Amino acid sequence: KMDKHNLTVLNEFILTGITDRPELQAPLFGLFLIIYMISVVGNLGIIILTKMYSQLQTPMYFFLRHLAITDLGYSTAVGPKMLVNFVVDENTISYYFCAAQLAFFIVFITSELFILSAMSYDRYVAICNPLLYTVIVSQRVCQCWVLVSITYLYSTFVSLLITIKIFNLSFCGYSVIGHFYCDGLPLVSLLCSNTLEIKLIILALAAFDLMSSLLTVLVSYILIIIAILRMNSAEGRRKAFSTCGSHLTVVVMFYGTLIFMYVQPKSSHSFDTDKVASIFYTLVIPMLNPLIYSLRNKDVKYALHRTLGQLCNLFS
Repeated sequence: KMDKHNLTVLNEFILTGITDRPELQAPLFGLFLIIYMISVVGNLGIIILTKMYSQLQTPMYFFLRHLAITDLGYSTAVGPKMLVNFVVDENTISYYFCAAQLAFFIVFITSELFILSAMSYDRYVAICNPLLYTVIVSQRVCQCWVLVSITYLYSTFVSLLITIKIFNLSFCGYSVIGHFYCDGLPLVSLLCSNTLEIKLIILALAAFDLMSSLLTVLVSYILIIIAILRMNSAEGRRKAFSTCGSHLTVVVMFYGTLIFMYVQPKSSHSFDTDKVASIFYTLVIPMLNPLIYSLRNKDVKYALHRTLGQLCNLFS
């Protein structure tokens, strides 16, 4: 084991990045820059629109705004640094920046899980108790605040616990992280100390977060499907499906990617497939979410058209 004195040497890590093939660096930089820019514009757009327009002041859009905040949060924790790494020769990240990146990433990705599950519960109330929904809406906005606050507090607790645990252990001299950002498990594999406890903590928390939020989503959707099948009118069914369509698409993509990453058998588990899955949920999903919600949603489209119209009038 290294003593504390030698540990001061490790003041930065080297990230292997997405690819070591030089001819791919420029095209990938261009591609991810476009993806990240669309993601920033789309999520900021949703945050601004749901703040500005009174018809977007329901719990559904309240959660959508927070989904956009978490998407923006974790894609920004990872994206800009990854883009810089395409254009510099030495792909390094400082010790403290690495810790900060891990902490912010965990906060936002954990929050996203519970915001998606809160959204599915919200869709359940809207479809299964539509008359109650309008009555409850006025009181529920403050309930939503409580839900979202608990989510952020819990996610911050999880994030600090994991980050402080990892960075309080001693790293070996070897400082190459086989990833394009500071993720928990690649960091744990560089530790010299006994890693059993931190591995168990990460596994237990990941399993709890994934299972509890996924269970809420599944139960909500089973009840929604039962309610839709009981409807007499085809028009009612169509409306109910369109109410859930966007959210269901987002849920399937997000949970599908995470489950694919964590449920693979160890033998077929490679850091390359992990990288592809990570790119998908750290950059592609935050870009797709605002597009899915705005293209399929007439209220958001209406608000967007009004805003663009006002901007055109302003500049004309």
